Amino acid sequence: MSIIEVRQLTKIFGPDPARAGRLLNEGWSKEKIYKETGMTVGVNKAEFSIRQGEIFVIMGLSGSGKSTLVRLLNRLIEPTSGQILFGGADIVRMNPEQLRQLRRKNIGMVFQKFALFPHRTVLGNVEYGLEVQGVERRKRKELAMNAIRLVGLDGWANSLPDQLSGGMQQRVGLARGLANDPDILLMDEAFSALDPLIRKDMQHELLLLQSKMKKTIVFITHDLDEALRIGDRIALMKDGSIVQIGTPEEILIQPADKYVERFVEDVDLSKVLTAAHVMFQPQTVTPERGPRVALQLMRDNGVSSLYVTDTEKKLLGIITADQAAMALREKRTIQEVMQTDVPWVPPTALLNELFEMMAETRLPVAVVDNREKLIGIILKGAVLSALAGNPVPEAGGVS
Repeated sequence: MSIIEVRQLTKIFGPDPARAGRLLNEGWSKEKIYKETGMTVGVNKAEFSIRQGEIFVIMGLSGSGKSTLVRLLNRLIEPTSGQILFGGADIVRMNPEQLRQLRRKNIGMVFQKFALFPHRTVLGNVEYGLEVQGVERRKRKELAMNAIRLVGLDGWANSLPDQLSGGMQQRVGLARGLANDPDILLMDEAFSALDPLIRKDMQHELLLLQSKMKKTIVFITHDLDEALRIGDRIALMKDGSIVQIGTPEEILIQPADKYVERFVEDVDLSKVLTAAHVMFQPQTVTPERGPRVALQLMRDNGVSSLYVTDTEKKLLGIITADQAAMALREKRTIQEVMQTDVPWVPPTALLNELFEMMAETRLPVAVVDNREKLIGIILKGAVLSALAGNPVPEAGGVS
């Protein structure tokens, strides 16, 4: 379900934006409009929706319009034209009082520069927005302390900002954004000012927080690795326009044009693609069907082994053609001869986490969900194909 719908959203900076808008409609480029009129197209007819509970990343190079776009969502910058629908209401048409209430209760923001009050403690900074809203002192302290604990700063509530590291200061900014429990959290280059190691830690912390909070987060970055790591979906911008929206895998595997292709060409796919991307449905057999049926299924599918599951697809083991033939000769059951120490991974495992496991076994790697159910298998050929940027080959069983 979408929480935000953006339609034909445009921002033009200059003395006569209506004229520049007409030129846009006539097909003029951003560069030509600036050269001929001196006006700048910040955002050009952006169209997208943001789903409830997702991390929606807007990324692009400097000057692409990403920071302008996120500031249009809460009208820190006034749109030239278009719609921003939140809960059926158009934010563009809200009056000043409606807009104030929206910013106070529904949309929080975390900036690149921490913007902390140096004379206020961590607690004082985090509860500031609640104080402005007129929340009663005891209640706002309770809400602020909950947010402080959530970001891992329990014990630092009475410290001043200059007593904290950069990463801790950014956690204060994040806690302030979370304190009033907004529906949407806007994060504008929130980690860009941090050292690389601290930045990576903060990305990890954000993902941990999101697993608990399920907030809707709009995250702005110029860093492709960061976008790929934290984004559920990514909107890639160029010259004020959105050139592609998709999951990290879609952006990498199916770039919309040459610009996107060049943007992602140096990405290590093994650090982005997951087991779910390269797995396919295997042929399985239940123990009750017996070794004769297992051998017939292998012949029919042209494979040399089958995964063994119960009737609810819980993984029990794997049986090879040799093991099935032996069971048939010796009148033994599948469970008596099958191999139970099967290599497996969850669907979220990154491909670079599979290399060592795949090198040490001749068996395919099983993909098992959190209920121990077999949901797919991975062959080496599928991994190599995905890393080469090709579609995963179709397969019907375990070869």
